[in-house]
Amino acid sequence: MYKFVFLINPVSGGGQGKVIFQFLPEIMKSMDFADADWKAEFTRAADMEEQIRGALASTETLIAVGGDGTVSAVLSAMLSGDYAGQVKIGLIPLGTGNDLARVLNLYKPFVDRGLLFLVRRLLRAKARPFDIWKVNGKFAMANYFSGGIDARIAHDFNSDRANGVIASNSVIANKLHYVRRFFADRNYVLKRGTLGFCDRDGVCESIDVSGHRTVIVGNIPSFASGANPFYKSNMADGLLEVVDVPDMFKFLMAIAIGNIPVIGGIYKKYFLKSRKVRSLKLVMAGDEFLQLDGEDLSGKVGTEITIEYACQVQMLALED
Repeated sequence: MYKFVFLINPVSGGGQGKVIFQFLPEIMKSMDFADADWKAEFTRAADMEEQIRGALASTETLIAVGGDGTVSAVLSAMLSGDYAGQVKIGLIPLGTGNDLARVLNLYKPFVDRGLLFLVRRLLRAKARPFDIWKVNGKFAMANYFSGGIDARIAHDFNSDRANGVIASNSVIANKLHYVRRFFADRNYVLKRGTLGFCDRDGVCESIDVSGHRTVIVGNIPSFASGANPFYKSNMADGLLEVVDVPDMFKFLMAIAIGNIPVIGGIYKKYFLKSRKVRSLKLVMAGDEFLQLDGEDLSGKVGTEITIEYACQVQMLALED
């Protein structure tokens, strides 16, 4: 049994995963870990789910090195076994959005102080409870789910990247392309949709969201590279935050001022109306654009989407 297993996405962060793979032996040796205490391997697209399950069965702590999609794949694998209470999960952020790393206080230390600093702090970090949710009983949701303009942008971005339209793999280039996609897709609205949910008091409600800009469902207080449209989000309370955004003005305001103390809180509570719910159901058009933790989910879940509580895992996090 290894103390640590590093699963490294070799293409995340413009290929930074390969650099980290090269430096890990020196870092682990400097922390007095023997070779038998840990191992590192690149993720394999062909059998990634099986690879993750094998890693979970062989370690006390699994470190996902990549973006939100990499850690989401790890958490999805945890739903199908008894690993939630046995294996701690860590993250070295190499993606574009890195929303989960931001709320776990891992992103800024990595950017400001570098890999050596983060690994040394991370391997000694305490774990904190973290809710995991199930989308249609199959997909794990750690960060957020949405349908609408932001999902359309994510879909078009992933399509452009797959077709070679994006010339660079750098984080900056990716973010600039996201901005270009926003202006190209700025007129998009939900084709049709109904949002049904039950709040923490068991009161259920249904809302027509046809023609609205987006519906965002959040588990963490970070969305789309650090924006926060959620009111008093808590990632270990068994509740989701749901934001129905009817127009472009409210969408932009949520992104622009959501993180501003007091002003942002007032806006989200009284004007954006972020709701806390225990479960929800979305009924949308079959060709609606959807995203899960920043990854394109369009065409993969049908017209009815349910999101329910799955379990709680232990995530390594640095102190504020």
